[in-house]
Amino acid sequence: MLRLIGCEHVASIGVVARERIYLERNGVVAQTLATPQTQVSWDVLYEAVASHIASGHYVLSRTVERVSDGPNGATIRFSDGTSEEADLVIGADGVGSVVRRAVNPDNYTNSFAGYAAWRGLIPETALPEGAGLLLERFAFYVAQGVHVLGYLVPGPRGEMAKGERRYNWVWYRKVPAGELAGLFTDRSGKRFEFSLPRGGLSDDRRDGLRRDAFDVLPPQFALAVAAEDAPSIQGIFDYEAPRMVGGSIALIGDAAFVVRPHTAMGVSKAAGDVLALQRHIAAGSELRPALAHYESERRPIGEEIAAYGRRLGASAL
Repeated sequence: MLRLIGCEHVASIGVVARERIYLERNGVVAQTLATPQTQVSWDVLYEAVASHIASGHYVLSRTVERVSDGPNGATIRFSDGTSEEADLVIGADGVGSVVRRAVNPDNYTNSFAGYAAWRGLIPETALPEGAGLLLERFAFYVAQGVHVLGYLVPGPRGEMAKGERRYNWVWYRKVPAGELAGLFTDRSGKRFEFSLPRGGLSDDRRDGLRRDAFDVLPPQFALAVAAEDAPSIQGIFDYEAPRMVGGSIALIGDAAFVVRPHTAMGVSKAAGDVLALQRHIAAGSELRPALAHYESERRPIGEEIAAYGRRLGASAL
């Protein structure tokens, strides 16, 4: 997909983890696997792709409230009272998709998986010396009810030299459904629906996270957690669209299937949806058969990845 849109160079901006290691609670390496892999920079990827969208075709500050489907077009209604007609509406609006409701009016809500991912992203130079074992590797600690991992990624502008990269850690923690509202409420009292962005965590909650880290994690990971001043929180949800298409609507990415981050397939799944949709529309003269072919190709793939993510989640927590 990057090659098709003129962004192939982005695929070369990454940091190679030469091996995977699994730690014991005391920080000793329990297992080493020679499975090198490359971690890319999300900010560089996003900015490179976004730069190829003509400004006149990308409109901000207009909230979509509802989409109505029809056999010969769809209507997008905005919160300011205006509306737009389109031959085809592509719902690429993620975990909180508004568009999916037009295609699946009886089944459009996400299901909470019972846990959340606390995330940190720090300059590698901020990682204490005692956590140096984590560098250049994809590291894990998995125990009953505990799952944490971490790896290096490029710097914010794609820097790949040592000392200019960033360390990314993810700590999955179980959360009762009744505590989600509080989990996603920031220090000012603003509540978010699916996550808590960086900077939203109060000092008391951050300090509590650090204490918990030293209580249950290997010392290297505890030091990495403590080095992050502004952790974010991502709720883990599941969703499988009964239908990916309507008469004049197609769903792609997380609007159609919300898969767990353990799969590391969210972006590639969405890219696969896009490529398939483009191919089927270009191959025929009629929209509805093209949408049907798109759904028949991509729905089984979405179902398979979603099931894989649930299996990984069950094995890790």
